[in-house]
Amino acid sequence: MSDVGAQPAYLVKGGDPALRGEVVRSLVAELVGEGDAGLTVEEHEPGEDDDDASALVDAASTPPLFSERRIVVGREVGAYPAAGLQRLLAYLADPLPTTSLVLVTGERGRLSPKLSTAVKSVGRVIDAAVPTRREQRKAWLADHARRGPVRLDSGALALVGEHLGEDLGRLSSLLETLAGAYGQGARVGEDDVRPFLGHAGAVPPWELTDAIDRGDVATALGALRRMTGAGERHPLQVMAVLHGHVAAMLRLDGSGIVDGAAAAAALGRDPKRSAFPAKKALEQGRRLGSEGVARAVALLAEADLDLRGAKGWPEELVLEVLVARLSRLAPRRR
Repeated sequence: MSDVGAQPAYLVKGGDPALRGEVVRSLVAELVGEGDAGLTVEEHEPGEDDDDASALVDAASTPPLFSERRIVVGREVGAYPAAGLQRLLAYLADPLPTTSLVLVTGERGRLSPKLSTAVKSVGRVIDAAVPTRREQRKAWLADHARRGPVRLDSGALALVGEHLGEDLGRLSSLLETLAGAYGQGARVGEDDVRPFLGHAGAVPPWELTDAIDRGDVATALGALRRMTGAGERHPLQVMAVLHGHVAAMLRLDGSGIVDGAAAAAALGRDPKRSAFPAKKALEQGRRLGSEGVARAVALLAEADLDLRGAKGWPEELVLEVLVARLSRLAPRRR
């Protein structure tokens, strides 16, 4: 990347370390361009006892010696206490024009809003997280697969998306493995991908609630097992998801509301961002009817007691029975 296109500072954030690492590697490679990374890039990460970012600031403030530009990567900047960021904030107010400072946060600590604002004023904040909405996730997957080392046909792409679920941080390594097996640029189909998929990834909560709403018991139980298995969600976290789903229907029952925006407002949510899920709750509540919603509430209350030992069942069994019973409340769709 030329100096004209390089920014003085970048902030890369995101909870998935694989996705975050991929973005950082791509960004640094773009900044290095045809230069020598060994002479251009310097990395810093706070130690257990580091209470300020002085070493990072000193590196960023040093002019390049053997290249035209200096790239300083500061990892886990969220680990610094607020007081330890003062020198870094002062540097960002007047950054060295020959340095590109790449700040990374995710695993340790909490991102300072002041740091995010300071980076935005002179550079870019990059969110490495995968979008949460279904269509956006599909678009994200298609875009990243398109830029990968092999070409996935539509069937293979759908299979990969369904299998990885929320674990899209595994996508890059899967594509590299396929390239090693079939060659760079190879066109890959479903049967070619299947042996390399590994364990099924976690799925987002709406995969479970959508299957329940459809009355699809098998898919709902599969989503539940992936949430508690690969997703490592505690049974009480799953109960919270189901409780929130049914509680929304209960609050909208008999309200007379007819559109998603008004439903979101009634639920205390942002009408612009939450109109779609609120409309789903409104429509499902109508399909179940008042008696069906009341029955769902009763099933949740019974399962809550069972998780606390009322029946002595294993937690997994309590959840599976609950999900199956909730799924059977849904009217069969033609």
